[in-house]
Amino acid sequence: MKKTISNVNPWTFLDEYRGKVFSGEWPTLPEMFKITASRYPERPCFTVFEPERVSLNYTEAMAKIASVSRWLHSRGIGKDDKVAVTGKNIPEWTIAYLAVLFAGGTVVPIDYQLKQEELDLLLKTSRAKILFVDEEKHEAYNKKAGGSDVSYAEVVSLKKGIGNYIYDLDGNDFTPPAITEEDTAAILFTSGTTGNPKGVMLSHRNFVSDCYLCQGLCTMYPTDVFYALLPLHHAYTMLAVFFVTISVGAELVFGKKMIVKAILSELKEGKVTMFLGVPMLFNKLLSGILRGIREKGIVVYAIINFLMIISGIIKKITGINLGKNIFGAVLKKASLNNIRICISGGGPLAPSVFRKYNQLGLDFVQGYGLTEASPVTNFNPIEHYKETSVGKVIPGVDMKILNSGERGIGEVVVKGSMVMQGYFEMPEETAASFTEDGYLKTGDLGYLDSENYLYLTGRAKNLIVTEGGKNVYPEEIENEFQLFEEIEQILIRGFVLDKKLKTESIEALIYPNREFFNRSGENSKEQITARMEAIVSEVNKRLLSYQKIERTTLLDEPLEMTTTKKIKRNQGT
Repeated sequence: MKKTISNVNPWTFLDEYRGKVFSGEWPTLPEMFKITASRYPERPCFTVFEPERVSLNYTEAMAKIASVSRWLHSRGIGKDDKVAVTGKNIPEWTIAYLAVLFAGGTVVPIDYQLKQEELDLLLKTSRAKILFVDEEKHEAYNKKAGGSDVSYAEVVSLKKGIGNYIYDLDGNDFTPPAITEEDTAAILFTSGTTGNPKGVMLSHRNFVSDCYLCQGLCTMYPTDVFYALLPLHHAYTMLAVFFVTISVGAELVFGKKMIVKAILSELKEGKVTMFLGVPMLFNKLLSGILRGIREKGIVVYAIINFLMIISGIIKKITGINLGKNIFGAVLKKASLNNIRICISGGGPLAPSVFRKYNQLGLDFVQGYGLTEASPVTNFNPIEHYKETSVGKVIPGVDMKILNSGERGIGEVVVKGSMVMQGYFEMPEETAASFTEDGYLKTGDLGYLDSENYLYLTGRAKNLIVTEGGKNVYPEEIENEFQLFEEIEQILIRGFVLDKKLKTESIEALIYPNREFFNRSGENSKEQITARMEAIVSEVNKRLLSYQKIERTTLLDEPLEMTTTKKIKRNQGT
């Protein structure tokens, strides 16, 4: 029998604590953590493999957070004071983050992969008074601490044995300043910003409301184990992994590297049930699974492919998941047998990838959002998912489409408790990001169906206008290439066809998967070029006439990517 979406809101339990632990509609992040720690004191909270398992339960995590917050208070950190955190995904990162909030301050999480001059700019812009940093950058920043040209007075190491280590910090007891849900919890800078960086100000209300409201379409449990593989400074991981984990009393396992072998090992060792990732990661895992099936021979592959199709149809129509049993051995070999739900976010996912994971018996869904909305605004419920949609509008979000035209497509705009306070000290930019009636402009193009599911076509700024006046969305074309293992990266963009008429045609920048061609033995330039041309020709046959790729350029070097593995546009030859 097909599952139905529960009508019971998963945040109703908060009513027991309203007036006791918090007042108002939503608790602050520290209040949320206190509530969870009181409900599940002995449950594992933060876990890492170094290589042996090291884990803090909620009581132990609370004690460390309290110690660090006391130290921060002794250093003068209080309400509205900024403290920066930058480093790889480890428990110390989350302890630092929460300790800043417990002290009443505002966190400035920064991408640890930024170049030093970029990181310096964000520290200067935010006026952070203290910096928590990983071992790789500790020495350089420790030398500058307290100097006249920097805002931070002290640097704390997130790694034991290097400088002033976070877990050795403590101070006298203090009464935390009064913080409300409307106060700023964090300032998130977009990745790789230079020049005049935009800092998105997100309040406790923004984060906590989004954290619980998105659970209205996906139930989480204290027994779940989340996997923090993507960088924690990114809004997607921060909310959907870090905050959701501590909202329900689940366990958070920290991933070390975006390397498939390491990922599979951590998924298995950690018995991960909630696996959140980006399209590139899920494409790689799926390619490996399908390659393993093909190696069993054409007859076995044909049988398994047929069973996958049948499994997917039954799952879609009835909600009965036969694939989990049929393909149990395949999932176990891929270390996915413990996974309860896979969630893709941070970029567009090809419907074909979405479909194949569900055919294999995994509850695989995707969501949508943006940093300025904390970031989740849409989510595909596993009970009623749509493979071509990025998800149903979550409870509490008011979403509409502006200036819809061709195919009903227009700019997606949103309102809700999760929408940002604004850009840090940038009133003009803040005003420009909202409509006159207070909707946040996402910059994304798409349309809504009758059930309030969102379908994205691309970014407004990436739109290609062809010679015939047709609108082409490059992301739609890029999706057609996601299952070709021969391609490591592809970027679709327009090139000027007629300067006077300002018309464009379409080109593909392709970086081949060198590992694939080396493995196949057909790795000469001519062989790679021929295969790429054949793939483009195959995809062109599936595209509408005005979407066809006219020019293909093979790249010798990979395109630059963000830390969430999205290609930075405006690159190439």
